Amino acid sequence: MPSFATAAVTAITSEREGLQRVDLDNGRRAYVLTQLIGPVAAGDRVVVNTTAVDLDLGTGGWDVVHWNLSREAWSAPGGGHVMKLRYTSLQVDTGVSVDAGGDLGGRPVVACDVHSQLAPVALAFADAAPGRRLSYVMTDSAALPMALSELVADLVDRGVLAETITCGQAFGGRREAVNLHSALVLAEGDAIVVAPGPGVVGTGTRLGFSGIEVAAVIDAVAALGGRPIVAVRWSGADARPRHQGQSHHTTTALELASHAALTPAPAEAWPGPDAGGVTVMGRTQAMDPEFFRYAAAAGLAAAQLVVGAR
Repeated sequence: MPSFATAAVTAITSEREGLQRVDLDNGRRAYVLTQLIGPVAAGDRVVVNTTAVDLDLGTGGWDVVHWNLSREAWSAPGGGHVMKLRYTSLQVDTGVSVDAGGDLGGRPVVACDVHSQLAPVALAFADAAPGRRLSYVMTDSAALPMALSELVADLVDRGVLAETITCGQAFGGRREAVNLHSALVLAEGDAIVVAPGPGVVGTGTRLGFSGIEVAAVIDAVAALGGRPIVAVRWSGADARPRHQGQSHHTTTALELASHAALTPAPAEAWPGPDAGGVTVMGRTQAMDPEFFRYAAAAGLAAAQLVVGAR
C-alpha cells in the first residue's frame, strides 16, 4: 500500500522543464513532476508519496510530491485526446505524434537493458559518426517520466541526442508515441537507441526483470525493416554471479527473441568514450570499465552501419 505525508517546501534546489527538486521541512527531499501537478514554491504545503523511500528502494532518497495543498485547482493545456497514466488520479493528456506508417529502411537500432547504457552508446555513436543524428526512444518498463533522467537532459544539451520520444505509458519526450512500433517509425534520426528510463527492477529469476523487453525490441526492429543491435550487458565488477561477464539479462533476451541481432564486443585495446559521471548500480566507469566498453561497442556498430550506408 502507498504511504503519504504532508510537509512544507523550504527551498527549490533545482528545476528544469518538467521537474523541480525541493527540500522539505521534515528534513527529506522530494521531486515535483510539474507536467502532472504544476510547479510549487517555497512555503507551499504539499502531499508527498513517501513509499519508495520508506521501503529503502532505489529512488536515491527522494519522495514524490503528489499535490500542492496551497492551490485550489490547477490545469494546463494538453496535446490532444491521448492520455497517459490512464485510469489513475494523475492521468494526463500528453497528446501524441501520429506516425505515417512505413518502415525503418534498414536503419540501425540499439536495444539497451538498463538506462545507464544510454550514455556510452550515444557518445560512441557521436564520436564515430559526427554530424549524424541519434534518436532516443524511452520505453515504459522503468521510470515513466523522462524528466527524471539527468542523463537524458545532459545528452540533449550536448547535442548527442537529436530527439527524444516516449512510448507506451512513459511521457515527457519531445514527442509522444502510443507504442514502441510507432515510436520507432516516428524517429527521424539516422540511428535509434531504445532504452528504459532510470529505475529498472529485477527479481533475480530468469524472466522477472525489466530488460527482458530487449527481446521485444529486437523483434519489433526486425519486423519494421531495421537492423537490431543489442548493447550487451557485461560486467567485470558486479558481485552477483548472474551479472558477471555477459549478464543473464542479455542471454535470456537473445534466447527469447525470434530474430537475430548484432551483439558487438569491444576491440581489445579500445577504451570506449569517457562517460563522465555516469554510474551503473553505483559503479563508475573506472570501477566497471567492461560495462561501458560493451555498451559503447553497440553505439560504434550503429555508427559504422550509418557511415557505411553513405
